Amino acid sequence: MTTTPHIISGKFGTHDIQFETGRLAKQAHGAVLAQLGETVVLAAVVSDAEPKKGIDFFPLTVDYRERTYAAGKIPGGFFKREGRPTEKEILTSRLIDRPIRPLFSESYRNETQVIVTVLSVDEKNVTDILAMNAASAALMVSDVPFHCPIGAVRVGLVDGEFVANPDLSQIANSVLDLVLAATETKALMIEAGANEITEEKMAEAIAFGHAEIKKVIALQKELVKKAGKPKRAVPPAEFSEDIVQKIESVTRGQFDRIFTYPMKEEREKATKELYNKALEQFDAKAADFCEIPIKSAFDLVEKKNVRSYILDQKKRPDGRGFEDIRPITCEVGVLPRTHGSSVFTRGQTQSLGVTTLGTGQDEQRIDSLEGDMSKSFMLHYNFPSFSVGEAKPNRGPGRREIGHGALAERALKPVLPSQEKFPYTIRLVSEILESNGSSSMASVCAGTLALMDAGVPLSDPVAGIALGLITRKDKWQVITDIAGIEDHHGDMDFKAAGTRKGLTALQMDLKIDGVTVEMLQESFRQAKKARFAILDKIAGALAAPRENLSEFAPRIVRLRINPEKIGELIGPGGKNIRRITEETGAKIDIEDDGTVFVASVDENASNAALERIRAITEEPELGKIYRSRVRKLMKFGAFCEVLPGVDGLLHVSELADGFVKDVTEYLRVDDEVMVKVVNVENGKTSLSAKQVEGNVLTPKYPSDESLVAESPKRGDRGERPRARSRR
Repeated sequence: MTTTPHIISGKFGTHDIQFETGRLAKQAHGAVLAQLGETVVLAAVVSDAEPKKGIDFFPLTVDYRERTYAAGKIPGGFFKREGRPTEKEILTSRLIDRPIRPLFSESYRNETQVIVTVLSVDEKNVTDILAMNAASAALMVSDVPFHCPIGAVRVGLVDGEFVANPDLSQIANSVLDLVLAATETKALMIEAGANEITEEKMAEAIAFGHAEIKKVIALQKELVKKAGKPKRAVPPAEFSEDIVQKIESVTRGQFDRIFTYPMKEEREKATKELYNKALEQFDAKAADFCEIPIKSAFDLVEKKNVRSYILDQKKRPDGRGFEDIRPITCEVGVLPRTHGSSVFTRGQTQSLGVTTLGTGQDEQRIDSLEGDMSKSFMLHYNFPSFSVGEAKPNRGPGRREIGHGALAERALKPVLPSQEKFPYTIRLVSEILESNGSSSMASVCAGTLALMDAGVPLSDPVAGIALGLITRKDKWQVITDIAGIEDHHGDMDFKAAGTRKGLTALQMDLKIDGVTVEMLQESFRQAKKARFAILDKIAGALAAPRENLSEFAPRIVRLRINPEKIGELIGPGGKNIRRITEETGAKIDIEDDGTVFVASVDENASNAALERIRAITEEPELGKIYRSRVRKLMKFGAFCEVLPGVDGLLHVSELADGFVKDVTEYLRVDDEVMVKVVNVENGKTSLSAKQVEGNVLTPKYPSDESLVAESPKRGDRGERPRARSRR
């Protein structure tokens, strides 16, 4: 196979972006090599020629994978090769999937795969935005029926100015991290974290990002003109209009009755009975009988009825108004031995939040292409099948669970205290016990309560809410606090979390080809109103973080030592630090700047460890009085140990009032004497006995010059006094 390489490049943010096709991965149905700075990704697309039989959904798989060679690294571990996807790879796969999925025809059933591989990273430009644009470009040049290009951009807010595609250093200083995907005319997906910025500022950021997106879409269109393949035809829907008409005749008027039932279980039971009644209209014994098109047609009829009920009758399936929130209850301190716990219930969605406080040893270590990192705050989201009344095997967290946990973590992170103020590693777990709409936002609310119950000094409580959207050519309606049926048959899932000051997280996913500015503005308005109402409920249960930690949580004490003493504290092969932890039971973390954290549930153990650490690392303090021990006698005075391993010189002139002729008349080795530190300079400590109030030394021994050590001769170091440091 021979093809002509084509390259298109242009300005995107502060860098040039380049798309190339026709040189690599030529057997893929579409492949694009995208480059931003020295960061390079390859996006490849394949789609089966025939539809997959026996399914009623679009089988799209998106995989984003990072190769460690891209950063000049060799993977760790025994096998020395990349393994299961990391959390970042899973989240980036979701970022690529969510905006492209709604742009495929509902009747397209061909197995389709998009694979994006990171080939090179420059440790400046982030890979996820480049991967999203590369995936769209690869789909556009392929024969896969994807007709509308999308663009993606990251927007930061640094020193009050919006920045398109900020580099890693700018992201670290930004109060906003917004990822936006859109077509030329409408927003498709939003993923954002923020430090309590207003809805108005978020809307400005979206508009700013959309202007940048239009540039990258123009480049994709230019590439398609040069190298695009003819698009394959989309097969018609599996079910015929005749099937739809039969179902409509049986179900006419029945859905309006079902929608009056207040409970999810009642509606689901009645809907199942109605489906079975519709199924009886078809001959199950016929040779060509297939239930899948019937089920698809029934789902379509149900969708039409839900949307008509909302848009035409101005009602919701559970009877609420468009801006009503389901009943909320908040409980705290529900588990006796955890460090913090809560239960947040909104309608039939319920989250159990549990906080655990740990030390620096509990931080999560992450080996990424951008370098080694650590996390001191982790939020893990679990969604067992019993929460929706189903029996399924537990295979561990999937992409959905990881995505929901990351969203809730992003929402709470801006209000957490700094490590200097609260030196704990925090793990927060959300156990979803019931689910009927927006369990991720319930996790945010339960998380706020559990953190405050644990005594974590949050700057402000955070609440979250999910909104939906129903559209028709002539009408649209935003609805607050969507339930499962509204999410399933609606057009938008809009999740907003924040404090009373502003937004901390935002996520929007669509099933249509975009939303207008007016729709976004109305969503922001309703979300803010609902968020404030939920914050009132949270304040009613627990208005502020508890003043004291749980008795079962570790107490962490911070002290600072001379960085030069770190080696001495650790000891050869970790001997000293290991002995302290084994004998006291306390956990000890040491940082390079000399900060030492001592943690223990037992206060006595913590105090014992602190005493041992201070004994090893303490340095003489000017003006302080110590009980010292004489270690060596010299003609000019005595060397006295004031701290373990630290000696000072007690000169004969500071031994006693008047002239001291012979030091051996006053002191012997191993005598204890009270001394005052009178000078510390260049690592040398000078002591005085006569300046200690009430300390009067008098001759009490016979003179014995044999006890005096000889001074080293010139050029001969001789025997030296004890080292002032154990290093």
